[in-house]
Amino acid sequence: MPPTPIRVVIADEQSLLREALCALLDTEPGVEVVGQTGCTADLLPLVTRTHPDLVVLDIGMTPAGSRESLLNRLLHGVPACHVLVLSMLDQPRLVQSLLDLGIHGYLHKSIGYSTLIDAVRTQRETRSHQTVTLPLRPALHTVGTGPSSGPELSAREVEILTHAAAALSNRQIAVRLGIAEGTVKRHLSNIFTKLDAVSRLDAVNKAASLRFIHPGDIRSTRRLRVAT
Repeated sequence: MPPTPIRVVIADEQSLLREALCALLDTEPGVEVVGQTGCTADLLPLVTRTHPDLVVLDIGMTPAGSRESLLNRLLHGVPACHVLVLSMLDQPRLVQSLLDLGIHGYLHKSIGYSTLIDAVRTQRETRSHQTVTLPLRPALHTVGTGPSSGPELSAREVEILTHAAAALSNRQIAVRLGIAEGTVKRHLSNIFTKLDAVSRLDAVNKAASLRFIHPGDIRSTRRLRVAT
């Protein structure tokens, strides 16, 4: 018997984007959009009526002073649900504070659709980390006036990096994720290019410093060096 669909609510004040996301997600097998809203005041009543598994929320539509209260009510209220934040805001302190509250993930609106649907589908999994995708920032010594428009890590790439940080070999990662070992190698090659990394250890350390993965996921330098 196939699993029940993932029930999703979309909350975004930009009508065109919200309606486009609803239309796209409704075409995905195993995903059902059960509601949408462009108003924060309507979100909790909508969640109470529809009982979604996941709320995709543009945190920018929520007043800063009420974000923590809203998220706590979504994450721990009745009914409780996962929250995936989708936003144009690129503020590390904000991202970390939301992750600390327990959101499922934080995606910058510069991502591609495949990254979003990957994050939606993983909301049912028991995970020791959260999905985070932000534009890569310049090095700390670089002076700039705004966020970098550099490349991004997909949800799958973050997942592979997290397993690499736990010192799993390519074969172990492939078995864990149910994909081919060659696919893992291809993802790692793409990760090295995006992060300008020269090794798994270098990629893991750079990903941790950019908060794509949590530093606590890194096991040991010695084990990372020998994992292949």
